[in-house]
Amino acid sequence: MRLVIQRVTRASVTIGGVLHSSISAGIMVLVGIETGDTAADVDWLAGKLASLRIFNDEAGVMNRSITDAGGELLAVSQFTLTASTRKGNRPSYIRAARPDEAVPLYELFCKVMEERLGKEVKRGVFGADMQVELINDGPVTIIIDSRLRE
Repeated sequence: MRLVIQRVTRASVTIGGVLHSSISAGIMVLVGIETGDTAADVDWLAGKLASLRIFNDEAGVMNRSITDAGGELLAVSQFTLTASTRKGNRPSYIRAARPDEAVPLYELFCKVMEERLGKEVKRGVFGADMQVELINDGPVTIIIDSRLRE
């Protein structure tokens, strides 16, 4: 399971020209789920994301978590994060989990994050053609992969 984490001043998801969800200051996270990912991956990543110190403290040092900062979270499923570009120029998505495996893990990730943050996690729609807009604050962008555990 892979996360692309972006600290934002605002972010939104629009589907079919209609605003679906939006947040103000916080984190917009893209969630990529691979075949074989489990609830243990969700738990590890949720713990990491909730504790990740990427928000500035009073001294301007990234020393606060989303929980400390009171930020919002927008989670968007994105199977293209599982792309392999090893051969040729056309990415392969063979590692992406099928919806029957991925949807429950995406929903679990959102639920666990809601529990850790104590607030609603805004979401995209799994499998929808979404337009995602964001203002990356910093910019701060971090990639975490549960298989690498770095």
